[in-house]
Amino acid sequence: MSVSFDYDAAFSRNVGWVTQGEQQSLRGKRIAIAGMGGVGGSHLLTLARLGIGAFNIADFDTFDIVNFNRQAGATMSSLGQPKMAVLAERARDINPALDIRTFPEGVTLDNLERFLEGVDLYVDGLDFFAFDARRATFAACRRLGIPAITAAPLGMGTAVLAFLPDSLSFEDYFCLDGCDEEEMAIRFLLGLSPAMLQRGYLADPSRVNLAEHRGPSTVAACELCAGVTAVESLKILLGRGVVRPAPHGFQFDAYRQRFVRTWRPGGNRNPLQRIALWVARRQLRGMRGARV
Repeated sequence: MSVSFDYDAAFSRNVGWVTQGEQQSLRGKRIAIAGMGGVGGSHLLTLARLGIGAFNIADFDTFDIVNFNRQAGATMSSLGQPKMAVLAERARDINPALDIRTFPEGVTLDNLERFLEGVDLYVDGLDFFAFDARRATFAACRRLGIPAITAAPLGMGTAVLAFLPDSLSFEDYFCLDGCDEEEMAIRFLLGLSPAMLQRGYLADPSRVNLAEHRGPSTVAACELCAGVTAVESLKILLGRGVVRPAPHGFQFDAYRQRFVRTWRPGGNRNPLQRIALWVARRQLRGMRGARV
């Protein structure tokens, strides 16, 4: 049976939680997503189902079998294929009318202006350790007045921060300037999740190795990231509801059934954060010693 695509029918079940006019407004929005891996791919498909009409997406990686536990596009049929191409095809299968601009080289200093051109919102889907690309992208969003969201898949939950044009900046919150990679990883993790709800049920600490860019992850966390980010995106794009930007944040952990709002004035310069960072460094040294 041949059925032609109808935007209004496809997304009619969103209406009720949004008005018909708001749904049409979402249709006219463009969101940039850097990274099509664990969270980025889920962001794209979830936001496409929300009815967003246009995307700029960037990724240079291909699917591997180690992606199967969490990444939306990872299947036997997609092994070795570019993540961005696979996810773009899936998004167009949801909405054939999507306007998708692709950046197969990922985000770079050379293409950031084009990547963010005409964008209403940036959603972070970069690998945890992609600090240079992340810092450059958030700095560009700040310069261009583009709201930005980052949602981290932590344990079996998510921690979320929004950076608005008039809020504390990404760099002023995380304070990454002059840090080596290990210190950036610690500051990024603690800045994302000051409450560290995920810490208490890590079953095998030996699977965490910052030097090797290795750590456990779950599909539950990735899907929670996408759902929560879709709601924050909706509120920002429609100017509706309360958005608490950084230094405010929140973390939800499904395993512990806990939700915590966080507030760290000054970000990682906050006295509480400085204590937490000191403890995290000591714990990291202890984990390294246990592996030797």
